[in-house]
Amino acid sequence: MQKVKLDHIDRRILHDLQAEGRITNVELSKRAGISAPPCLRRVRALEENGYILGYHADLDPKALGYHVTVFAQVGLSSQAEPDLEAFENTVQQWPEVRECFMLAGETDFLLKIVAADWDAYQEFLTTKLTATPNINHVRSSLSIRAAKTEPGVPIDLAVPGDELEEGDNSGDAEEAEPG
Repeated sequence: MQKVKLDHIDRRILHDLQAEGRITNVELSKRAGISAPPCLRRVRALEENGYILGYHADLDPKALGYHVTVFAQVGLSSQAEPDLEAFENTVQQWPEVRECFMLAGETDFLLKIVAADWDAYQEFLTTKLTATPNINHVRSSLSIRAAKTEPGVPIDLAVPGDELEEGDNSGDAEEAEPG
C-alpha cells in the first residue's frame, strides 16, 4: 500500500473534531488556518479514507438511569475461530454491552456493561451472559468511578506528519486532501 503523510492541517482537523464533534466548518477552518471550502474537502476526504469513522454525542449514563458500570472478564470453553465469532455475534445483540474486546491471555473477552442497578446487572449476568453457550467463566468487577474517559486516540500536533496507509497527500496546503 502507498503511504500518506497527514500534514499539520489534517492533524489539527482530526484533533479538533475528536474533541468537539459539533464544531462548525467555519470554526474548524479558522482553527486549522485555512478557508472553509478546502477545510470541508479535507474533512470529507478524511471520512472517505477511514480516518473519521463517525460522530456521536457523549451521554451521561446516570442521567439516563444507568447507575452501574461493570467490567466482565469472560472466558470461553473453546477458542476456535467459529466459537469466538459466535460469541462476538451474540454480544452484538445485547444493548447493555457497550464495548467488547477480545484479549490475549487468560481472559478471552473484556466487556463493558451498563445497568440501572446491581440487580439489573445480575439479571443480565444470569439470564443472558452465563446462559450463552461456550461460556466457561465470568469475573465481574464493579466500577466505583471513572477517573478518565477520553475518546479516540492522542493526536500530536507538534509532529508535522506521520506515515499512514493509503494514497498520497501532496500539493498546496490549502488544497491538499488526505489519501
